[in-house]
Amino acid sequence: MDASDYGGAPNKPKGKYEAMTICFILGIGSLVSWNSMLTIGDYYYTLFPKYHPARVLTLVYQPFAIGTMIILAYYESKINTRRRNLAGFTLFFFSAFFVLVVDLATSGKGGIGPYIGICVLAACFGIADALVEGGMVGDLCFMCPEFIQSYLAGLAASGALTSILRMLTKAAFEKSNHGLRKGAILFLAVSSFIELVCIFLYAIYFTKLPIVKYYRSKAALEGSKTVAADLAAAGISTKTKDQGGYDDKQQERLSNKQLFHENLDYAVDLFFIYAVTLSIFPGFLYENTGTHRLGTWYPIVLIAMYNIVDLISRYIPLVPWLKLESRKALLIAVFSRFLLIPAFYFTAKYGDQGWMILLTSFLGLTNGYLTVCVLTVAPRGYKGPEQNALGNLLVLCLLSGICAGAVLDWLWIIGNGTF
Repeated sequence: MDASDYGGAPNKPKGKYEAMTICFILGIGSLVSWNSMLTIGDYYYTLFPKYHPARVLTLVYQPFAIGTMIILAYYESKINTRRRNLAGFTLFFFSAFFVLVVDLATSGKGGIGPYIGICVLAACFGIADALVEGGMVGDLCFMCPEFIQSYLAGLAASGALTSILRMLTKAAFEKSNHGLRKGAILFLAVSSFIELVCIFLYAIYFTKLPIVKYYRSKAALEGSKTVAADLAAAGISTKTKDQGGYDDKQQERLSNKQLFHENLDYAVDLFFIYAVTLSIFPGFLYENTGTHRLGTWYPIVLIAMYNIVDLISRYIPLVPWLKLESRKALLIAVFSRFLLIPAFYFTAKYGDQGWMILLTSFLGLTNGYLTVCVLTVAPRGYKGPEQNALGNLLVLCLLSGICAGAVLDWLWIIGNGTF
């Protein structure tokens, strides 16, 4: 069967809701391992109290994610998306598994050796994130907006899932010997299993859904070469230029530079959304919010509230009249989030835990809502290959914002005697 048989079909095939469900699960798999490492931060603070693990691990993770993403975004049009995504999920699986191995091999003991090992694995998470997140967002940008919304919701769901699981394990193991360690081991085991499920879902099931084959065939007819392997796995052949069937005018596309200039405001939006968020989450919430009645539960509750509200907010744009589409309004909303930085500072200094929980929830609300608005609106009006390239460029800006936020997060502790 040829790509034109699917891409030229007048009606979209069935399988939309199955695809949305799989996109949601793949979104969970794209961040669950990394979120697990962040969520068990209280365990790492008992093992490595002097090394600021929440901040250091994020700072190690991000340069590898950005460095890999720069290379992938530059060569995006020549990269086999199927191999890229499968390589990313496989690397996530092995990295999560080896974090578990490091803990078991050292019997949960601290020290510089295990800490360096965990930092190396955090770097592997960064590489895997660039492979998967850029690959999936680029791939879903030329499909219907509900797919990318479901994927982004899955990213947030991974945080909510790990937070809820962390609260359950803390309650179950709090009074037992090595309770934190037992919870951490359970986390890593669950994460490894989810990554394994994602490998099989993407490799076998997602590729063969009729609606996915339709969108990929349509992209192939518009000149996309990145979908060829996925179409071949689904039993659909794509014609090369030598074989004919290509319209040279249809194959023309905007360069990455042109796409970036046309969408500079969206790139700025994503950069500053995550720069502000990561300058507060998770390091500030773990180390700079003081001591309150919730005791050791306090940072766990804050992280959980952020993740849960972040997830809920990613469904708000599904209601048409609640979706923010104006480019100017998006910029205003993004830059207004800078007010959260002094708000968190004064709340930590003078407010009680209720106000901090409310403020953290608002941080998650604006983060998830604005992310979905930008990434579902930006690809409109472009051809498949351009949408794929734009998706990769926007993910690069998103990861750059995360890295900038992780660096700025250190400013909270400079001068307080614990640097």
